[in-house]
Amino acid sequence: MIEEKIIIQNKLGLHARAANKLVDVSNQFASEISLTFNDKQVDGKSIMSVMLLAAAKGNQLFITASGSDEEIAMQAIKELINNRFGEDE
Repeated sequence: MIEEKIIIQNKLGLHARAANKLVDVSNQFASEISLTFNDKQVDGKSIMSVMLLAAAKGNQLFITASGSDEEIAMQAIKELINNRFGEDE
């Protein structure tokens, strides 16, 4: 199991489109993915759960990946977030 903290950098935070992209990336991997924000931990493969976190720009998330492909899963999720979910700002 690996855990990393990351700052949400895109202007709109984890809005519907960004949450959907995160869930799409998470579902590409066998590992269990969880996200924690404000002491609330959710399944990173559930769109409703990720959206309910309501993390905004500048908020810090803790991402946990556990499984056979946890390292590449974590890298893919970090890249998505650091690239602002492919959004311009």
